[in-house]
Amino acid sequence: MERRANRRFRMKLPMRARWTNLLGDWEAQAECEDIASRGVYFFLPAEIENGSSVELVIVMPHEITLAEPVRVRCRGRVRRTKIEAMDRVGVVVEIQRYQFLGEKEEKLAPRFRITSDMRESLTSSIGRRIGQ
Repeated sequence: MERRANRRFRMKLPMRARWTNLLGDWEAQAECEDIASRGVYFFLPAEIENGSSVELVIVMPHEITLAEPVRVRCRGRVRRTKIEAMDRVGVVVEIQRYQFLGEKEEKLAPRFRITSDMRESLTSSIGRRIGQ
């Protein structure tokens, strides 16, 4: 039985994750697998503890915004993890708050490149969303 209250969209979006654990501060480039208004699922190269605070910067490309790409800073908590391989951990983060980054903040945020695989994922997800 589906427990999600919000619809998830399967799309690969470039992102950066930052978190802290007992070994220090970490940062990794990642790609989300699916996203909803209250959560995101992605893979990290290292394990992260449930309940950890996470900051994500996700790039919403022009296929979603219908304008210029927009960077969104999300803050949330890890709700679930699943070790897929030695250097691949699936992570579910519940988004608690977010902000659209303005020009000043964008200078501090990383720049990402949208790959053709990501573009295909977006196109098919958006097509399904609007019933095409």
